[in-house]
Amino acid sequence: MKSMTRFIVLIAVVAGLGEGIWQWGFCRFYVEPGYMAVVTSKTGADLPPDQILARKGQKGIQEDVLGEGRHFLNPVLNDWEIRPAIEIPPGKVGLVTSKVGQKLPEGEFLAEPGQKGIWRRVLGPGRYRINPYGYQVDTNSAISIPIGYVGVITSLSGQQVEEGEFAGPDQKGVRRDILQPGLYYVNPREYQVDVLEIGVNQVSLLGKAGGEIITKGKIETQNAPMAALQSEVLDEQRSKRSEYLEKSADLFTGRSRSQPMQQAAQGQYQPASPEDMEQQTLNQVKPEYQLDKSMATLGVSQFLEFPSRDGFQISLDMTVEFELEPEKIAWLFRTYGDLPAVVDKVILPQISSISRNKGSEYRAKDFIVGEGREKFQQDLTMALAKTLGLKNITVHNALIRHAEVPQQILDPIQQASLAVEQDLTNKERQNTAKKQAELNTELSMIDQRRQQVSVETEKLKAEIQADQEKQVALIAAEAVKQVAEVRKGTAGIQADTVRILSEAEASAIRMVQGEQARGLQLKTKAFDDPQAYSLWEFASQLNPKVRINVLHAGDGTLWTDLKTAGLGELGGAAILKQAAPPKR
Repeated sequence: MKSMTRFIVLIAVVAGLGEGIWQWGFCRFYVEPGYMAVVTSKTGADLPPDQILARKGQKGIQEDVLGEGRHFLNPVLNDWEIRPAIEIPPGKVGLVTSKVGQKLPEGEFLAEPGQKGIWRRVLGPGRYRINPYGYQVDTNSAISIPIGYVGVITSLSGQQVEEGEFAGPDQKGVRRDILQPGLYYVNPREYQVDVLEIGVNQVSLLGKAGGEIITKGKIETQNAPMAALQSEVLDEQRSKRSEYLEKSADLFTGRSRSQPMQQAAQGQYQPASPEDMEQQTLNQVKPEYQLDKSMATLGVSQFLEFPSRDGFQISLDMTVEFELEPEKIAWLFRTYGDLPAVVDKVILPQISSISRNKGSEYRAKDFIVGEGREKFQQDLTMALAKTLGLKNITVHNALIRHAEVPQQILDPIQQASLAVEQDLTNKERQNTAKKQAELNTELSMIDQRRQQVSVETEKLKAEIQADQEKQVALIAAEAVKQVAEVRKGTAGIQADTVRILSEAEASAIRMVQGEQARGLQLKTKAFDDPQAYSLWEFASQLNPKVRINVLHAGDGTLWTDLKTAGLGELGGAAILKQAAPPKR
């Protein structure tokens, strides 16, 4: 029984070891970061004819892919392929085309998840693991709208909106909402974004030399990738405008636009009838543009001419400043199109029409004289602002820079103007001579006044100096007086000091000597004998080292004399010193 158990355990260990070797040595594979594994199952149910990717339990390329890391698959039952993951770099969007799923409904061309076709949803920047056998990912640039521009959105999918209406959700057409400057990840199959300039732009008609349209320039950014995206957007918009301009040139009919320009340059124009001018104006409405690389300037071959009230041909240099406001630009784009179309269809025809109508109310002379031209400019500005304002275009100024009139009317006016100017020049010369004489007189008076001021200044300086010297003398005398008074006070104080000190010294001497005398009196009184006191003083002055030796001379002599001797004679001072009590 025990041997059977050991045998079973051994088989289990061998089987487990073999399974581990099989899994680790043959089934294991590793997917590095940034990659994915596409698995193909060799077993399972066959796929239907219209199915590309297999689900779990089906035979074929599996729809789900394996991400980075360690995986274990039986190589007998499965194959796998390591593929790079889908990378969407910054500033790009991923447009996904699904090869699997249900078919789209009729009329739809954008797919939702689970449907076959181009996905409505786009992939933003990042890394995605999508089966490349079932999905195709194409990268497109995101839309970066520069400062000074807005994006007008045109929806390309949905039900077509009625003419003259903005598109709403799930409708096809121009939308009311616009994109402000910034970066947007937009599906180019779902929306078309056109960038249009906002703010003030100019249309300049430069006489017979043609004209130009100056639009708002792009404000450069310091972000190089963003600048590249903006340039790409503007390049695409420039391409759209070039296509429109080519079509506009192809649609142009009528007389050659170069012919009137050549005739005007050669001075061959004659006053035309109103009917001819009407036809010329209609023929010149269609402009011919040239786009520069910055998309900021559009050249136009149109020039502005019209007959005056007295039948003369007038050519004007004019600049019209107009503004496209953000809240109205979607309406303009829906109604007319891009900026060249707005200029082509609205602004230039109105400038030509209004200039002709207003110009026919003025004589040729009025365009030369300042007052007449200024009034025409004001009338033209008001009329353009009113007419274009109804079309959501704001006109700020219509500036007349130069007016060219026929020579036959210009010469008399110039001669008259020269005569007037010559008369004004002569009057100005007379006034100048008069002013020069007045100036000379004033200069003489100024010189005289200068001398007078100089004399008065010297006098004033002398008076000031004398007054200063007087003040100095008074101050010096006052100072001497004050010094004398101070010295007097000082001398009195010194005298008082000497007197007080002398009195104090005398009093001190008197007191000291009085006390000394009193001390002598007390000493004398203490001895009660002047001679004894004198001997005491004498003895106190002696050298302490003096010694007195008394020698015995024999009987009878000394003792006989002592009987008659006094205390002083017997050395009373020494006796008193010995007998005197100690001082306290």
